[in-house]
Amino acid sequence: MADTDASVAAGCLEKLKGYVKTRKGTILAAEILISFIILICYAASLYGGYSAVAICEMVFAIIFFVVFMMEMDKSFQVVNWIWSDLIRATIGAALYLITSLICVIGGAGDGARIAGGVFGLLAGILFAYDAYTIFLVIKSTRQHTATPTDDRV
Repeated sequence: MADTDASVAAGCLEKLKGYVKTRKGTILAAEILISFIILICYAASLYGGYSAVAICEMVFAIIFFVVFMMEMDKSFQVVNWIWSDLIRATIGAALYLITSLICVIGGAGDGARIAGGVFGLLAGILFAYDAYTIFLVIKSTRQHTATPTDDRV
């Protein structure tokens, strides 16, 4: 019994190592890491109300990381994972940019809040880049699967 648990854990670790080396895996791992850093900054600030954005985006990034790493998107096709990921990244970029600008502009005297805002601006750019790469994937798959048109005159 212990051998099977160890082999399952080793297989999962190999999938993790392999997925982090891909572009999408690197982006999702960076999103998780920067969201955690922002969460720490907002938790240490005098006003920690903006930590909800970091928590939600970190949880969503972890969910998508696990789904794509374990290739559950191919077996669980009830959800359109690419479009869901695009919506997640777009909303994350918008929320991080809005809350970070508010924190940087209004955070005078609260260094942790300003640091969280600066990291949030970087996260907004990272999430926007993720949304852009997902958009390119959607655009390329649509061009490859386009149906031919009938050119009757």
